[in-house]
Amino acid sequence: MAARQSAAPPAPAGDKAYDPEIKDMADYIHNYDVNSDLAFDTARLVFLDTLGCGLEALKFKECTKLLGPIVDGTVVPNGARVPGTPYQLDPVNGAFNIGAMIRWLDYNDCWLAAEWGHPSDNLGGILAVADWITRTNKAGGNIAGGKIFTVKDVLEAMIKAHEIQGVLALENSYNKVGLDHVVLVKVATTAVVSKMLGLTEKQTADAITQAWVDGQSLRTYRHTPNTMSRKSWAAGDACQRAVNLVLKVQKGEGGLHTVLSAPVWGFYDVLFKGEKFKFQRPYGSYVMENVLFKVSYPAEFHSQTAIECAQIINKKLAAMGKSAKDIKAITNRTHEACIRIIDKQFKAMDNFADRDHCVQYMVATMLAFNRLTATDYADGSEAATSPLIEDLRKRISCVEDPKYTTDYHDPSKRTIPNALTVTLNDGTVLEEVAVEAPLGHRLRREEAKPEILAKYKRHLSAHFDQARTDQLVNLGNDRKALEATEIDQYVDLYVKDKVIDSA
Repeated sequence: MAARQSAAPPAPAGDKAYDPEIKDMADYIHNYDVNSDLAFDTARLVFLDTLGCGLEALKFKECTKLLGPIVDGTVVPNGARVPGTPYQLDPVNGAFNIGAMIRWLDYNDCWLAAEWGHPSDNLGGILAVADWITRTNKAGGNIAGGKIFTVKDVLEAMIKAHEIQGVLALENSYNKVGLDHVVLVKVATTAVVSKMLGLTEKQTADAITQAWVDGQSLRTYRHTPNTMSRKSWAAGDACQRAVNLVLKVQKGEGGLHTVLSAPVWGFYDVLFKGEKFKFQRPYGSYVMENVLFKVSYPAEFHSQTAIECAQIINKKLAAMGKSAKDIKAITNRTHEACIRIIDKQFKAMDNFADRDHCVQYMVATMLAFNRLTATDYADGSEAATSPLIEDLRKRISCVEDPKYTTDYHDPSKRTIPNALTVTLNDGTVLEEVAVEAPLGHRLRREEAKPEILAKYKRHLSAHFDQARTDQLVNLGNDRKALEATEIDQYVDLYVKDKVIDSA
């Protein structure tokens, strides 16, 4: 078999130096001091929003059926607690449970670049490990030198995980070679959890190499004809794998020094077409400072501005005495990523996973019902069984605007633009409605803050009484008190005797 040649020159025989990309990650994790007030304040909002979205996911039996111990009835002494549930688990399974919950509804933060993804996914591993270490050490253990984690420690770990996942995504498209973005969750979680567990910088490098060599998820479950619910627990799986790999390295397992660059067998040659990763900027706190919040709608992020446009159009139609039934056609002027990921004009909607990744379905639902909620994606729901939505979505066509695509990739903008032009049955063409930056974008962050907190409170109220809801909201609003709270005590505020009855 002819060897495929990497773009990187092979290392000299016997050279035990780590790939520089691995070394840089480990150095950042162990030596970079996060001193950005904006990053910590943003991380606080991400933390609250992510936990709230995880609680909301517990309303869905497709999510809750996957949660709990691997063997029913198992309780791990001093294990990680799973918010909104009675479960107390080992940190590996705890990472899966928390990771699956927080990603299930695709309703929390997002990062869009050459690769997209959700850096808050890393909280699955971070929170499970921090909680387990703290409970174990309070019970007389000595993990990581007896470390007792506070919420601020968790926020710092989140900032660094966001940064690794986001910077690796800026110039490198994993989806274009068929890989799912959760590979970056696995790598970022592995890096930060290594430091949390007290591993040395060299051990952290070893663990990161293990994450890169681990079998990587294909995007198959995100695309027709195989779209399915695995996309909702893929990040939980990545967190679970990450924690498992770090624990193996903690026990003495080594690393693979040229896991990326090794000719023929390295990541670059096997999975990245021989190309090396490109880097736009060094690691710092840029990603957390610029992360996108999903505030308004539980919908794939490339559609957020299109749905907002539809909501604006609804008001125009109502003022004219018209409705969605009077629409003949809609053109969505959009960016390339929207077309590649969620343009499914004529594709049959087979399940929840299809519907929440179809821009036509989401826009049509907003136009037909003036709402878009997570339940609108469910089989048998009013929206899923609506003949009007099924007809209307086939009348919505997407066309790329190259400038919108350029703005999407521009580091100074990173907008996610959509613009809708509606033609009515009587021939009337409504003035185009365009929204370039969704609520929750850095350019609209202050506008979004009260909405983020209202969303968090709404998600809490379905699970807790008014007193506990108010306690959590007030603590979340008091940054100094929140950051000082020990993580086990904080997680205990979310513990329930049983999981909420799910639909």
